Amino acid sequence: MLDKKSNPVVKIVDLELTVPSLNDNRSHETRLRTALNEEFGKVLIPLYALKKLVHLPEWSYRLKVVLLYSNNVWEVVDCFPVDQDINIYGIAIDLGSTSVVFYLIDLLTSKVLETVSKPNPQIVHGEDILDRILFAGRGDGLEILQKEIVELFNKTFNSLLTKYNSSIEDLFYISVAGNTTMCHFLFALDPSHLCKEPYIPVVNTFDLVYAKELGINTHPLGRLYCFSNVGSYFGGDLLAGILASKMHLKEEISMLIDVGTNAEVVLGNNEWLVACAGAAGPALEGGILACGMRAQPGAIERVSIDPHTLKVSYKTIGNALPKGLCGSGIIDLLSALFLAGLVEPTGKLVPSRDPARMIQINGDWAYVVAHETETAHGKPVYIDQGDIKNLVRSKGAMYTILNVVIQSVGIEFKDIDHYYVAGAFGSYIDPEKAINIGMLPDVPKDRFVGLGNAAGEGAVQVLLDYSNIQRIESIKDSITYLEMNVRGDFMNQLTGALFLPHTDMSRFPSIAKKLKELKRDL
Repeated sequence: MLDKKSNPVVKIVDLELTVPSLNDNRSHETRLRTALNEEFGKVLIPLYALKKLVHLPEWSYRLKVVLLYSNNVWEVVDCFPVDQDINIYGIAIDLGSTSVVFYLIDLLTSKVLETVSKPNPQIVHGEDILDRILFAGRGDGLEILQKEIVELFNKTFNSLLTKYNSSIEDLFYISVAGNTTMCHFLFALDPSHLCKEPYIPVVNTFDLVYAKELGINTHPLGRLYCFSNVGSYFGGDLLAGILASKMHLKEEISMLIDVGTNAEVVLGNNEWLVACAGAAGPALEGGILACGMRAQPGAIERVSIDPHTLKVSYKTIGNALPKGLCGSGIIDLLSALFLAGLVEPTGKLVPSRDPARMIQINGDWAYVVAHETETAHGKPVYIDQGDIKNLVRSKGAMYTILNVVIQSVGIEFKDIDHYYVAGAFGSYIDPEKAINIGMLPDVPKDRFVGLGNAAGEGAVQVLLDYSNIQRIESIKDSITYLEMNVRGDFMNQLTGALFLPHTDMSRFPSIAKKLKELKRDL
C-alpha cells in the first residue's frame, strides 16, 4: 500500500484481488471496492475506470489503481496491469495578469520537476486588467480571452510532458491560483461587475471541475482546482499566499502584502484574519512609466546614488546592457533620488542639484539613469516628473492601505512580528528602500520576509497535500474582508502619504535620522 506520509491529490495503489470462484462470484467492481474500502473508505468508480476492469482476468487480478481526491472522497480514475510503468503528474499554475507560471510535479515522488514562466497572451488586450474587462464585454471578447489562456495551458502542458517522455494522459490534476478577474476569464464568467459598485463576482468558490469542460487537455478524468476568491479585488492568489506563508498557523501577528497593481493585504494569526485590497496603480510594476519594463534581461533592477558625489551605480538583470527600469529598480531609484536631494519631499525633481543628468522631455524635467551611450537601444533610460508623480501616488496608496488595515483592528505596525512580501516583484524589493520612500512601514528590517512566488507555492502545496483543499476553505471562511473602495478613511489618509516619505515624519523615525545625518531639510 501507500506511504502514510504521502498525501498528494493523486495516488497509485498496487492491488492483488482474490480470484473469482464458484464460492466467490462477486463482480470485478465489488472486488475492487472491497480492496480499497479499508484505507480509503467509500470510493467512486466512474464508467471510464469501470471499463478497464474487463481486463482483470488477463491481468491475473493484479493491478495498479490510480486514485484522485475529489470532493472529499477518493475516485478511481484509471487502472493498469501491475507490471506497467506509469507516470502521474500534476501542474500547479500561478495565473497572473502579466505572466503565467507553471510548475510540473511528479506526484509519485512529490518533486517539482520544472518551473516555466510564460507571458500572458491576454496582455495584447491591455496591460491594465480593467482594459481586459472592458474587452470582455464587447462581442465575443470573453470567449477570446478564455481561448487565449486555455491555448497557453495546452501548449505549455504538451511541451513540459514531452520533455519528460510523457503524454498528456499522464496529467491528472491542475491547481490554479489567480486573482478574481483572471479566474473569471479562465471560466468565461462575466467579469463586468467586478469593477463597479457593489463589486460582486459571479463566483467566489469554484467547485472541482473536469479540465476538459474548459477545453484543457489532460487525462480524460483529469481535474482542475481553482482557488476560491474572497472579493472582487481579493483573489485566490492571495489565499494561496496565506497557505504558503503559514501565517494562519502562527500565534504571533503577521501581515501578508501582495505588491502589484492592486495592493492586497492580510493581517492576523491563527485566531483571526482581516483582509483588504485596493488599487495601488501600475506604476509600482513599471507599467506606465516612460522607461518602465518587465523584469527581463536588460531591466535595471538595482540603483544606488552616492548622496555626496551623486555617482550613479546600477545593476541589470542578466548583466545585459540597460533597456529600462523594472519594479525593484524603480523603488531603488526613487529612494536614491530622495536621499541624494535630487527629489524634494513633494516628489518634485531638483534640476540644479545635478544638471549633467537632468534633461527636459516634452517640457518636463527627467533624470537620466543610463545615458544613450550605455544602453542597448541607444536611447537614455530615465525617470521623468510625471513618472515620479505616479510613483508617489502608488506608494502612498500602498502605505495607506496598510495603515487602514491595522487601524481596523486597533494595533500598530510595531505589534506585527512578520511582514511577508509577495507579488509580481515583491520578493525583489529591498525593504529598506521601500521604507525610505514611505511605501512600507518603518519597522526593523528583519521583520520582512520575501516569499518568492507565494501564489505558485500555494498552488503546489495543494497538489502535494490534498488536506490543503479543506484548509483553504477554512482560511477563506475565517477572513473578514474590508472593501477599500468604499472606505472614507482611505481617502482621508491618502493625502498625508503623498509625500516622501510622509507628511508625518514621526511615522518614519529612521528616515528622519538619515536625512539629518545627510543634512537634508525635513
